[in-house]
Amino acid sequence: MISRDQRTPFSEWWWTVDRVLLVALIALMLAGVILSLAASPPVATRIGLDPFHFFNRHVLFLAPSLIVLIGVSFLSPRQIRRSALIVFVLAIGLIVATLLFGPEVKGARRWITLLGINIQASEIAKPSFVILAAWLFSEAARRPEMPATSMAMMLLLSLVSLLVMEPDFGQTMLVLMVWGALFFIAGMRIVWVFGLAGAAAGGLFTAYLFVPHVAGRIKRFMNPASGDTFQVDMASEAFSNGGWLGLGPGEGIAKRSLPDSHTDFVYAVAAEEFGIVLCLALLALFAFIVLRTLSRAYRSEDLFSRFAASGLAVLFGIQAAINMAVNLQLIPAKGMTLPFISYGGSSMVSLAYGVGMMLALTRQRPKTEVNAIEAAGSYA
Repeated sequence: MISRDQRTPFSEWWWTVDRVLLVALIALMLAGVILSLAASPPVATRIGLDPFHFFNRHVLFLAPSLIVLIGVSFLSPRQIRRSALIVFVLAIGLIVATLLFGPEVKGARRWITLLGINIQASEIAKPSFVILAAWLFSEAARRPEMPATSMAMMLLLSLVSLLVMEPDFGQTMLVLMVWGALFFIAGMRIVWVFGLAGAAAGGLFTAYLFVPHVAGRIKRFMNPASGDTFQVDMASEAFSNGGWLGLGPGEGIAKRSLPDSHTDFVYAVAAEEFGIVLCLALLALFAFIVLRTLSRAYRSEDLFSRFAASGLAVLFGIQAAINMAVNLQLIPAKGMTLPFISYGGSSMVSLAYGVGMMLALTRQRPKTEVNAIEAAGSYA
């Protein structure tokens, strides 16, 4: 047992971190291991790799992700702000390098290879962007004379501009929604939130008019007969085949044909093999993580911690919701991973960084420490 009287960094972390939230996150990671084993072998076999290639890499990326998650959860809010600034600058640099040197795949440049590892820099940018935006909004609330809101707008435009240049409209919409949620949480006027939503809708309409693959996805969603809807049709069939309890582990049919069964459509594989019951359990687990974080954030007296933890929870929840909605044909297809369930090294490590900061920001801190955090906020 770890005694409360011990004054070590680990004991202080153990008694202040939200252990229930930590267990929920680890449970989600374990579910990802099981579903990777179920969904990835047929994909690897089809492209001539070892059947367990993607599963082995999924487990391999899980180790550094756990280290990042636990390590980041030890940080103080001030350390989180500083690390986020460094990570965001590095991510922006990698996005620029991707635009200049990354390979073009299906008309987009989203990946760059460093030291033999494929990196999607936009995934790394998201959690650090949330932290910086939350910091600026907290400064705007604390010191109205500071042009922090304008700076937050410039931060948004800088990231969105680079994402549109890739182009990656799925990540762009996700970033806009999270920034809008933070804008609202920070107490800004609702008319500005609606204005942001209108601007986002205008941007989407512009993309529909001038970007062929965006127009194609929307047209196929509105009228399936207008193009190739093989993947989403197979995903829907998987839900029908699985029923409530599923066909059983390894008995799925859709994964034998779905090119992205281990990434974008792993939720459909879960439905077919383990049933809608498991899908509802996963949905409940995601909802619990988001609501638990929002509840803890609401009780925080430090504005930055409250905004940042809430923004990270919204980012986590919206990303999961988008992936599940695509699988259920509720929205047009997007290349969005299901957090900790889908295969993807960049996604998993960046998600671990984000939820590690969620754990750090929702730790129980004495009021004197909170006051010290607020006092230091202007200098971080």
